Amino acid sequence: MTAPLRLLALTCAATLSLAACKKPQEQAAPPPQEVGVVDAKPQTLPLQRELVGRLSPFRSADVRARVAGVLQKRVYEEGSTVKEGQVLFLIDPAPLQASLASAEGALAAARATYVNARATANRARSLAPQSYVSKSDLDSAEAAERSSAAAVQQAEAAVTAARINLGYARVTSPIAGQAGKQQVTEGALVGQGDVTLLTTVDQIDPLYVNFSMTADELSLLRAAQDKGAVALAGDGKTTVQVNLPDGSAYAHEGSLDFSSTTVDPATGTVSLRAQLPNPDHILLPGSFVSFKANLGERHNAFLVPQQAVQRDTQGGYVLVVGKDGKVARKNVSLDNQQGSNWLVSSGLAAGDQIIVSGIQKVKEGAPAVAKPWQPDAAKPAAGAPAAAPAKKE
Repeated sequence: MTAPLRLLALTCAATLSLAACKKPQEQAAPPPQEVGVVDAKPQTLPLQRELVGRLSPFRSADVRARVAGVLQKRVYEEGSTVKEGQVLFLIDPAPLQASLASAEGALAAARATYVNARATANRARSLAPQSYVSKSDLDSAEAAERSSAAAVQQAEAAVTAARINLGYARVTSPIAGQAGKQQVTEGALVGQGDVTLLTTVDQIDPLYVNFSMTADELSLLRAAQDKGAVALAGDGKTTVQVNLPDGSAYAHEGSLDFSSTTVDPATGTVSLRAQLPNPDHILLPGSFVSFKANLGERHNAFLVPQQAVQRDTQGGYVLVVGKDGKVARKNVSLDNQQGSNWLVSSGLAAGDQIIVSGIQKVKEGAPAVAKPWQPDAAKPAAGAPAAAPAKKE
């Protein structure tokens, strides 16, 4: 074969090889991936916060000895429920009864002195027009009458005080509630020089839930309310749902009844308090509880399935299929979880097609075919009987 023919043959072979390679490459371009999407729909949702608070009694009263004496007896049972005015302790009344008797005797003497002084003054007033008594004698008689009347009033007050002190010998409960441990044993001298603490009575139905929120968070919520993004509930309308230690919800719902108007400079927080019914005395004062506070409503919020939300160094984001059929990234602000969804407060617009399934198959800027997302079918319950095998003929 001559050189020109050999060159022509090589050129044809190269051309055929390039054509054979180009055809598979053109066929290798993959079609757009199908992804499951959900449409973003703005909703009005409860504005909730997961918080921790401490329980305290609705009222707590220290029962103290108000008179000096020897403690005779404890009448109540420690830890029991007592009524308002119920007798809890008895103090030896003998010295107090003697004081009352002495005061009553002084009152009788003052009254007798007053009767004599009044008779003398009346006699002087009847003789004064005839000038049978001098003006100074009349003045002295009337002054003695007034002094004796004042002495009667003073003696009556002493009798009243003695009776009050005698009543304090029966130490009663100032409120209804749970009576605590006895602090002083029988035979001890109480109330000598200082009021002695005998026990404490706590009213634990209802209870107070004391908690706090940062001033910055409250400022953000109020700013959002001014913009119309949220509607905060006021005192009495904000509710709390307490979680029990086993994770279950407490049967009774509480309500916010106090919010401080000042910020604690040491912690930068604002103190709040909710009132919580406790009819069965399940909750005890002094313990910490976790609860969910419903602070109001959030407007134009979105619920997004958890599997659609991703995170990186920039924060949370989702992938959406745009109107041009291409995948785009949208950074979102996540608030909290509600069931199997994330609550997204900003970053989405109504009608956005959020990719839920097939996220691993696409990337930003690539084309994608949006299909309605179908949650996975529920798996058979554990322990369900298996289907019986078919009988052989």
